Amino acid sequence: MAPRSIIKGALLSALALSAPVTAQVAEQVSSTSGAGVPLFTSETLQLTEDALASLNPNQSVLFQFGNSTNSSLSARSISGCKVYPGDFFWPSKLVWSLLDKFLGGALIKTVPLAASCYSSWDEYDADTCASITDDWTNSNLHAADSASVMWPLFEGRTCLPTTNASASCTVGGYSSYAVNVSTVAQIQLAVNFARNAGIRLVVKNTGHDFNGKSTGAGALGIWTHHLKEIDYIENYKSKSYQGPAVKMGAGVQAFEIYEKANELGFSVVGGEGKTVGVAGGYVLGGGHSPLSSIYGLAADQVLALEVVLANGRFVTVTEESDPDLFWAIRGGGGGTFGIVTSVISRVHPKVGVTVTTFSFSTGTDVSADTFWAGVRSYMERFPAHADAGTYAYFWILNTGTDSFEFLMNPFFAVNHTLAEYTALVQPWYDELADLGISITPNSTYYDNFYDAWSAGFPLETVASSVMMTGSRLFPRANWESDSLFNSTFDALRSTISEGYVLLAFNLKAELVDGYPSNSANPAFRNTLLHAITSTSWDSDATNAEILEKMDYLTNDVLGQWRATCPDSGAYMSESDIQEPDFQQAFYGSNYARLYKLKQLYDPTNLFYAPTAVGSENWEVKSADGLPDQNGRLCRV
Repeated sequence: MAPRSIIKGALLSALALSAPVTAQVAEQVSSTSGAGVPLFTSETLQLTEDALASLNPNQSVLFQFGNSTNSSLSARSISGCKVYPGDFFWPSKLVWSLLDKFLGGALIKTVPLAASCYSSWDEYDADTCASITDDWTNSNLHAADSASVMWPLFEGRTCLPTTNASASCTVGGYSSYAVNVSTVAQIQLAVNFARNAGIRLVVKNTGHDFNGKSTGAGALGIWTHHLKEIDYIENYKSKSYQGPAVKMGAGVQAFEIYEKANELGFSVVGGEGKTVGVAGGYVLGGGHSPLSSIYGLAADQVLALEVVLANGRFVTVTEESDPDLFWAIRGGGGGTFGIVTSVISRVHPKVGVTVTTFSFSTGTDVSADTFWAGVRSYMERFPAHADAGTYAYFWILNTGTDSFEFLMNPFFAVNHTLAEYTALVQPWYDELADLGISITPNSTYYDNFYDAWSAGFPLETVASSVMMTGSRLFPRANWESDSLFNSTFDALRSTISEGYVLLAFNLKAELVDGYPSNSANPAFRNTLLHAITSTSWDSDATNAEILEKMDYLTNDVLGQWRATCPDSGAYMSESDIQEPDFQQAFYGSNYARLYKLKQLYDPTNLFYAPTAVGSENWEVKSADGLPDQNGRLCRV
């Protein structure tokens, strides 16, 4: 429950809310930043003490900054649950109206994307429903919505496309409202409002996270998707770096920064997926990349960040200004320590890439054992390929009884000409030929990263409500022991033979010498294989049947994987939400320090996300009994 004195002020203020709002609640400030690079225009419009002083007391109490007095009061008072729609203390329509006025009309009351399919909604329209249904698996559709996420299982599957117009559609696990952010002041107003009113707060950029971190029933969402500014910096200077860099707004997506990098002749470490938000939760969670085998994780590239903290203050975070937060926020997970409005990251020279696709499968001349001998031959070469700086994205599918298919889609050989790539993989090709496995590689050299990436990686297919994923980072040690390699290979073969798909990346992500350390999962530093699998169920499966499938994936399928490398971990952004001991799996030896810093920077527990640092102190009282965000958020 939020502090009664604050909520009382909020409710009493409703008496005066019908009067016109004349006070200016944001001020234009200097563009000077502690990062040594000017603030973006969006960052120069901020909430200030002077702006708050211009409000009447009943209004300002809703938006005051956190401090040692009211922060400690909130921490003591929030002993139960976040304020939820329908509660006595849930803000009235007049209070939401006041917030919207101060936000400049940027507050969006959530309407689920598929509401047009349901006759109970004013948005009901058969043509619109058909269009939404056709585009439902397109990641651009969900990225461009203020509340929708890529994996509706974790929202609670409350309003999916349907041909049954009389079915029920509720807001469910989507945020109740969202702020379409264009300025720092809007983030500060929303952060202060949510903290002072005891409302759940979530942050959404594109909604790519596999575990639904950017959704939550009864929440106020901060939607950073439109913070798209990009500035190239020819010579950036910091404590540990001098050279070219780029400043990106939090809403910049992979295709946007890659286009700009190609235009200006540099390369940048970003995601494989086209619509991933590079400067959002991706980089804050570590962020593996087609360039990781050479340059490390996306979090390793970050030189400075502009951040709104849980107390509503806007700060610049650098290695010099705040080494603890600089360490924690780079890899410690999004929606945890603050809301990032921009990052400054180092960039790299233009690179050429050879991109190759091919496949092979069982058949008349290729038995199952021969097929797996070909796969084993490939896996044995993971250290050599990663050490050469390459990144491979491949699938292995079970297509029937003793029937399998391998898809290389693609092998992404950075800094390799066609001849150099061929020399690297020829020993494997020769061994496949000796096994009687025929392949027809389609290989093309591109003189720049952008064209190679565009050709190599398709648009993501998302929004399945009948599947759940899980993953593991397999360490180099599993290739340095015959017994460990055998157990790794056997575990993966067993998974696929049992009918599960393998989607995997051969890469490494070591911290480059001279780069400042960060809180990214230590397991990434030793990995050679990031492997993902999934389970699925029928669309009419009961919640109990779904949970049984999920539990089997977590405990039995992924249990085999964990057994081969129990001290390793998993990539939090592409993981199993039920991962046992998520603290060790996603954060490793960094967790104790991260947890301590979480209490320091967010003493009122404003920021919550599933499997985030400190999330073990909270639980979602899910409406369906599944591990989703469709329910009240309460302290454990």
